[in-house]
Order: sequence, then C-alpha cells, then structure tokens
Amino acid sequence: MAGVQPPPLRSLDDFLLCSTRFATPDVRNLDRWNNRIINNLLYYQSNYFLCVLGFLLIVGYFEPFQLFTGMTVVTLLFTGFVWAAENQAPIRRFRRNHPTVSMLAILVASYLFISVLGGVAVFLFGIAFPIFMVLIHASVRLRSLKNKLENKLESIGLKRTPMGILLEALGQEQEAGS
Repeated sequence: MAGVQPPPLRSLDDFLLCSTRFATPDVRNLDRWNNRIINNLLYYQSNYFLCVLGFLLIVGYFEPFQLFTGMTVVTLLFTGFVWAAENQAPIRRFRRNHPTVSMLAILVASYLFISVLGGVAVFLFGIAFPIFMVLIHASVRLRSLKNKLENKLESIGLKRTPMGILLEALGQEQEAGS
C-alpha cells in the first residue's frame, strides 16, 4: 500500500450539480460503457467513498451487528474470489472477460450467505444499494477533460489510488485510462 495516494474530493458542482453532464450509456457498445464506468470510478472515488460511508453509518446506527456481519461476509467472499482468481487460470480468465458477472456473483453469494444469517435487509440497504447507486452515477456521468487527464496519470502509474487497486483486483487494470 506504499505510494497509494487518495485522490482529491471533487466539488459538488462537478459531481452532481450544474456543470455536470449526464447521458444514458450506449448499451449496444459494452466496451465503451465499461470504459466510462471504470474511468468515473477512478475520478470520483473520493466522492463515492464518502457517499457509501455515509450510507453505512446510517445503516450501522440502526443495525450495527447485521451491518458488521454483512461487511465481514462480503469482505471474505471478495478476498476469496481475488485469491482464487490469482491462483486459478480459468477463474482469472472469467474475471477478466466477465467483470460484471464476477461482481454480481460476489454480491449474490454474499446475499445468499447473509440470508441464512437473517441480515437480508441490512445487506440490501447497507451494502448493495450504495454500490448500485455508485454504478448508476458512474454509468450516466459523462467524462470531462480533467477526468480524462487524471485517469491517464493513474493508468501510466504516476499515481496509485485505492480505486485503482480495487479495479486491479477485479481484473480491470487494462481498461483504466483508455
């Protein structure tokens, strides 16, 4: 984790308000849509982190044990998936070729495991809903010139950020910055 730099918090105007440009993604061109999501995840990662943290704090205030259980399950399943993908070539190819299916598999497995434990609502509203909202924003937010420049710095290795490390663990490092 040495050399990891958290990116700056983007202004509310840049993130949501007046100067933002939103458009529905072209679902016929999955590569372009995936590129938009990855680059927005990298550029707005501090804003996304604060939004998810706020949601987790609200849910954690009302249901702390279930939230802790849900976070533990998701973390263990994600870590297990990354470990398996690094050590098993077929899983690594699947992760690289089907990143959305891989993430959904982790979330569905988490949901099934937590449903056995009884924390379904906490999982849905505390973990999956913020991730869903982040992916919606990253899908519809158009990129700016500043966004493209920051992502290029990340892709050539001049900066390492937490989202870049997460995307690398999901097998999406080749997409970033393009």
